[in-house]
Amino acid sequence: MSTITNGKLADILPVPRIPAVRDRLKDTPVAAPKRVLLAAPRGYCAGVDRAVIAVEKALEHFGSPVYVRKQIVHNIHVVSTLERQGAIFVDDVAEVPTGSHIVFSAHGVSPAVVSAAAERGLEAIDATCPLVTKVHREAVRFSRDNFDILLIGHAGHEEVEGTMGHAPDRTTLVNGPADVAALEVRDPDNLVWLSQTTLSVDETMETVRLLRERFPNLHNPPSDDICYATQNRQVAIKKVAEEADLVIVVGSANSSNTVRLVDVALEHGAKAAYRVDYASEIQQEWLEGMATIGVTSGASVPEVLVQEVLDDLADAGYADVQRVVTAEEDLMFSLPKELRKDVNGEADSRGLGGRTRQLDWQAK
Repeated sequence: MSTITNGKLADILPVPRIPAVRDRLKDTPVAAPKRVLLAAPRGYCAGVDRAVIAVEKALEHFGSPVYVRKQIVHNIHVVSTLERQGAIFVDDVAEVPTGSHIVFSAHGVSPAVVSAAAERGLEAIDATCPLVTKVHREAVRFSRDNFDILLIGHAGHEEVEGTMGHAPDRTTLVNGPADVAALEVRDPDNLVWLSQTTLSVDETMETVRLLRERFPNLHNPPSDDICYATQNRQVAIKKVAEEADLVIVVGSANSSNTVRLVDVALEHGAKAAYRVDYASEIQQEWLEGMATIGVTSGASVPEVLVQEVLDDLADAGYADVQRVVTAEEDLMFSLPKELRKDVNGEADSRGLGGRTRQLDWQAK
């Protein structure tokens, strides 16, 4: 698998295969009946669906190319599919020809990026997830009210860079529990914590606990910053992991919420857990002795990739698929205002993002 950046994909990125090659995995005996525990919720969240639709509709409205700053969402299948439709992914707005249309990714951008796009005369469409925008507004408000901000998140992640850009002089990044002991702050009595939306809930709460031990007057954000979809997917995989010998998480390596699902599965009982972009990455040796396999996917993963995994596992004898449902999701977000109607100016059924993009058999 090629290395990917947070922007354009490497030229050698393999073209996604749908459907996957069948009869690759073998049905070998295990000590108990074989089954799959399929986590629900999984896959696309409302913010991801909104962002992907935004690029699709921008291509329909304005034609190819439409430029996208960074990966619209952190999934190589989604990005490469949109590239074939005419989207061009860039790392910097300076790469975009003057006057072009540019879409800001679901992870959000700093005010400096917005200004740079305006200076180049770019027509910007903001596909930032509304839950990320909420954190941006909190950063602005707390900075204005003279608070210093401890932002819990991963260095280098686009969402973190965007949030810090809204209050650069007031924000200190905390990568996790290990950072807490060395933190230095200006005023421990005028301090608030915020977080990246896609973190591990448990690790974030442990970081907050340690922060509060050091800074007893630490203020909380008005509401939890970790998004509903991240929390729901972690709760579901915890339930699955209690009974699973092996967990397979579908999603890309630069997706924070996907990577966290692997960690959460191991922490809550799974004997082994692996992340794959495609079903073809599943190894026969992973299945040896494994009777119960848990399957889930990150919040930027289309359901067709999960179905490929289920198909491959069925070839290996895991045809009994049992859904483990811990929550129902019905949240939807309006699209950016430029894209809420179709090309003829009429109402568009895709004016909301948040649909579960089901396969035909699932919709029946």
